[in-house]
Amino acid sequence: MKCRLVVAAAALALAGPVVAAPPQVNGRAYLVENGSTGEVLLARNAGVSVPIASITKLMTVLLTLENTKPTDVVTVAPQAAAVGESSANLRAGERLTVRELLEAALIQSANDAADALAYYVGGGSETRFVAMMNARARQLGLTDTHFVRPDGLDAPGHVSSARDVTFLARLLMHRPLVRQIVRQRTAEISGDRTLHTWNDLLYSYPGIFGVKTGHTSSAGWSEVAAARRGPVTIYATLLGSPDRGTRNAGLVRLLDWGFSRYRDMTIVQRGRTYAVAELGYGRKPLALVAAGSLTPAVRVDYPVVRRVTAMDAASLPVSRGQTLGHVQILQRGRLVGSVALVASRSVGEPGLGGRMRWYARRTLDHMWGWVS
Repeated sequence: MKCRLVVAAAALALAGPVVAAPPQVNGRAYLVENGSTGEVLLARNAGVSVPIASITKLMTVLLTLENTKPTDVVTVAPQAAAVGESSANLRAGERLTVRELLEAALIQSANDAADALAYYVGGGSETRFVAMMNARARQLGLTDTHFVRPDGLDAPGHVSSARDVTFLARLLMHRPLVRQIVRQRTAEISGDRTLHTWNDLLYSYPGIFGVKTGHTSSAGWSEVAAARRGPVTIYATLLGSPDRGTRNAGLVRLLDWGFSRYRDMTIVQRGRTYAVAELGYGRKPLALVAAGSLTPAVRVDYPVVRRVTAMDAASLPVSRGQTLGHVQILQRGRLVGSVALVASRSVGEPGLGGRMRWYARRTLDHMWGWVS
C-alpha cells in the first residue's frame, strides 16, 4: 500500500465585530506593538525623531549591563552628583552598587544615578560614554536616534523615535534584572533612600509590568509601557503628551486597543479527528486525532488558516498515540501554534493466515467483477 503525505488547509471565520476605530491620543508620536512578535498594530509618526527625555536611560542601562556586574561598586563622580532635576540626592564620593544605581535610574528616573553609571562605564568620561551610546544605537539599527546626554535632559540634537525606543525597551526587557526592577513601585537603596516610581500605570492598569517614563519641557510627557493579558504582551509608546494625565489616559487607550486586536480561540480540540488514514488488509480506516488542544490568541482582523498535514495511509502495525501528522495554525503566513495528530487506536498486522484469507477474498472479488 502506497503512503502519501497529504496537506489540506482551511480558512476559519472569526465571529463578532473585527473593526474598531483607532483611539484618539494626544501626543507627537505613538506606536502599539505585539511584544512577542514585534508586529506593529498601530502607529503615528513612529519614525519621527523627537526629544525622549528620561526614556534615554534605557540605553544607559543597556550599556551598563553589557559592561559591568550588578555587584560592582561605583563611586559617585562630582559631576553626576551635581546634575539637576529628578535625582536620588547622591553625594560626590558616595559608593553604591551598580544594581542600586540601576534601580534609582529606572524606578525614580534619577539623573544623578544615570550620570554616575555613565562616568563609571565611560572610564571617568561622560563624552566617551555618549559616544558608546551612539555606537550601540548604530549597531542596533536605531536610525532615528542620536544621543547627547546619558540622562535625557534637554540638549540640542538629543532625539529618538517611538519606533526606536520601543525596540530598545523590548530588547532590554529580555534581561531578568530589568524586568524585576521596572515593575517595582518602590525600592530601598543605600543612604536610607526610598525610591518611588514615576510610572502611574503600575498602580492602575491591570497587567502592566514596565517600562520607562520621561518628561522634560522640550520632550513633554512620554512613556514606553508594557502589559500582559494571558498569552498576549502589548508595548505602547507615547511621546510628547502635553501633561501627565493626558499621557496616562492615552497609554491606557493604546494598550486597550492593542489587546482588543486579539482573542483566544479554540481552533484545535484534543481527541477530535482531523484526518483519516487508510489501513491495509481491509482494516477499518484509522482516525487521526489531535494530541492536544490549541487555543491561541489570534488577531481578530485577519483570517486564521488551519493546515492539516498527515499520511493518507498507514503501514501496520500502528500503536495508539503514534504520530502520523500534525495540525498547524497560521495567520498572515506566521505559525501561531502546532499540535501532533496521532493514531486513535492500535491496529496489529495480521498473521500469515489472516493475510492469506484477505488476498483470497480480494482475488474472488476481482474474479466476480470480471464475470459480472
